[in-house]
Amino acid sequence: MVPLSFAKQELLLIEGRALYWPREGALLLADLHLEKASYFAGHGQMLPPYDSRETLERVADAIKLTGARRVITLGDNFHDGEGTQRLDPYAAGMLEALTRSLDWVWITGNHDEAMHRSFGGTVLEELELSGVVLRHMARRGETRPELSGHYHPKVRLTVRERHIARPCGVLSQGTHCSDRMILPAFGALTGGMDAGAPEILDALQPASRIDAVLPAKGKLVKLPIWREAA
Repeated sequence: MVPLSFAKQELLLIEGRALYWPREGALLLADLHLEKASYFAGHGQMLPPYDSRETLERVADAIKLTGARRVITLGDNFHDGEGTQRLDPYAAGMLEALTRSLDWVWITGNHDEAMHRSFGGTVLEELELSGVVLRHMARRGETRPELSGHYHPKVRLTVRERHIARPCGVLSQGTHCSDRMILPAFGALTGGMDAGAPEILDALQPASRIDAVLPAKGKLVKLPIWREAA
């Protein structure tokens, strides 16, 4: 975990995939996309059917690492509206145990706007916590601090002549506007969009600078991807 200053709050970035908010005891996760493999299997594309279990094991590990008392998801919790019905009994039991042991809030996204089953917890469209808006998709022109998901940002790096892509957050800051951040996707079977894609840059306006942020060797790395014209 590496510290990240955001809207006068100290957050912790966990392996580039989640945020922990110590003041609120809250673990923030975006885009779990549970049951993505079963969705594709139903459309003729066979994938290993264990993505939900792997994702939930990651969630449990992050809770143990942080000692979180609360989990807040940032939408697209399931890959589609029927995903809650396809979760196998073992994974469903894992999820129900997690939601019973913590204060759990499901924020819904465009993939799961109508969750047919919540497995416990509270289902909301968005939430404001200590002045920070938590929602699925960044809203262009938002003037309050905002944490969101949806875009699955990744940054592409060259390390020792090898080209790699890593999940990252995208942090928007400015002299006259609030901090805003898009979290990376947490799910095991989630792809990614380039952190500098026009859709991401547009969603985070207004801003004076936008950076990709990720942990590396115990430190926070900021990679500039957009600057306001002088």
